[in-house]
Amino acid sequence: MDADTHEVRILDTGERYRCAPSQTLLAGMEALGRKGIPVGCRGGGCGVCKSRIVRGAYLALKMSRGCVSAEEEAAGVVLACRAMPRGDIEIQALDRMRRCMTRHLSGDVQEEGRPISTSDE
Repeated sequence: MDADTHEVRILDTGERYRCAPSQTLLAGMEALGRKGIPVGCRGGGCGVCKSRIVRGAYLALKMSRGCVSAEEEAAGVVLACRAMPRGDIEIQALDRMRRCMTRHLSGDVQEEGRPISTSDE
């Protein structure tokens, strides 16, 4: 493992990847090389990659308030294209990103012992 990278765990799928502090969480996800990772503008304006940081330190760059409100941001909601890790991270996909990432999973996904529905909500 590279000492200059941090581990990112996607709670929705159980996947883990390494991400450099200079790399956005979305860029690291893209490096997984699998289908189902939604990519939009990559600039904080479309909201496709909306996620919540459940655990860990990160740097959030400017995001559209139309996508992430100040209240959401204070609760750890970010756009993965505008957040960079400052330590190991646990991330949960939200909204469209969650639907896209979990579409390939059959039935319910177990996260920390709780079932998560994969239906479009």
